[in-house]
Amino acid sequence: MPLADQLGALRELQIKGKIGHIGLSEVTVAELEQARQVVDVASVQNRYSVLDREHEAVLDACEAAGIAFLPWRPVHPAVSAATGEIAAVAAELDATAAQVALAWLLDRSPVVLPIPGTGTIGHLEENVAAADVRLSSDQWRRLDRVPPR
Repeated sequence: MPLADQLGALRELQIKGKIGHIGLSEVTVAELEQARQVVDVASVQNRYSVLDREHEAVLDACEAAGIAFLPWRPVHPAVSAATGEIAAVAAELDATAAQVALAWLLDRSPVVLPIPGTGTIGHLEENVAAADVRLSSDQWRRLDRVPPR
């Protein structure tokens, strides 16, 4: 079914009061632009992290339009590859690699709202504490230069 038809059906449900907001997942910039011609897009949920920036252009488009960008799986690759700059910055800040990865995302754009997986209370506490991790401009630039995988 074409995207415009799918979104038209969602718009009808929204008009009837059955749904409040419409979000998209795993879209391209072109698909986001097409969707915005049919509905108001509240959020986009694409995979994105310090090590996976395939959807950089989508994040930029969301930022320009004031649309929430919810990166999924924002931590796992950084934690499993906690070497090089990620590990160095984590050590400098006395933080975990996961916290550094989340801090980088939170500093990346004001529209970013990461959705890290949380399996335990300890993991939840670690993720929440990432909001207090403050990267220096040098640390952020170093992380930003880490090659995506």
